[in-house]
Amino acid sequence: MARRTKALKIRKGDTVMVIAGKDVGKRGVVERVDRERSRVVVEGVAIAKRHTKARPPANASQAARQPQASTGGVIEKPAAIHISNVALVSPATGKPTRVGYRLAEDGRKVRISRRDDVDLDETKGK
Repeated sequence: MARRTKALKIRKGDTVMVIAGKDVGKRGVVERVDRERSRVVVEGVAIAKRHTKARPPANASQAARQPQASTGGVIEKPAAIHISNVALVSPATGKPTRVGYRLAEDGRKVRISRRDDVDLDETKGK
């Protein structure tokens, strides 16, 4: 039986603020949302470093597939953080807010900012 994933209130492209963890207070744009693990990847937040070794191609067929030899060094990329550690930033005030829902005039469900009652989906240009 397939496990149902939870609907999340934060979406790709939203501006969020980190409210817990080592990057508390930082803001960024959500790049990716993992609904199954309830995690988000935020641009410029939770940067993980991976030290890699330079690996030349082992034979000619590998060299043909990889035109450039991988250079070693430290690779930085954003790591996923739990969705409970971020809060959506209200576009009107620039402060973190909770998210609520309301039915629009045309009958569709839209997200609103609980802090100042602003429609979040309209401000993103959807």
